[in-house]
Amino acid sequence: MVQSLFLLAAAAGVAQAHFGIEYPPMRYNTLGSQKNTTYSQWINPCAGVPGNLTTSPLTPWPLTGGSLKLDLHHPWTYIFVNLGLGPDVSNFNYTLTNPFWNSTGNGTLCVPRLTLPADLPVRDGSEASLQVVTVGEDGNALYNCADVVFRADAEVLEGGECESSDGVEVAPVVAGAGGAAGNAAVAGRGVDRAAVVSSVVALVGVFVFGMGL
Repeated sequence: MVQSLFLLAAAAGVAQAHFGIEYPPMRYNTLGSQKNTTYSQWINPCAGVPGNLTTSPLTPWPLTGGSLKLDLHHPWTYIFVNLGLGPDVSNFNYTLTNPFWNSTGNGTLCVPRLTLPADLPVRDGSEASLQVVTVGEDGNALYNCADVVFRADAEVLEGGECESSDGVEVAPVVAGAGGAAGNAAVAGRGVDRAAVVSSVVALVGVFVFGMGL
């Protein structure tokens, strides 16, 4: 039902700005002009792109956590990053943003290393998928996924490989402080800030634990 509402919203053009995962490369380029029209960033959990897509890149990622590079098109964004274990996963039950981030500025955001949960049962050769969910000022969620394989010799992006655009910053939103952080992010933009924050808080459980809609 909720998924159907997302599709209807997309068809109506409620929001124009989408986002991309530059690294690890996303499962399918849902931003491309030649994109498959059956895929949509409005669709949970991975924009409708199946996990068994044979053309999907599988990127080596360090056992201690790897880099994440996003292409953001909103002036500010709430970001959720979840991890699911396995070669064709649909349950993204590990959160890597605890619970989510607040990013300001549009452009490239690069995080050198995402910290993994201490009890994450992975070893060299384990496959997994990253689910990135963004929520902008309209309160709607967008989804993309990237597939990785954990490798003992994999390295994070360094130096010029991992640079954020000027004016793009990110900070964690901690439990109990979401309202204040959300209000600061959209100050002066003439939007219903309380409504956006309430929408995000209501969806935290879904995004953080990767539950299917």
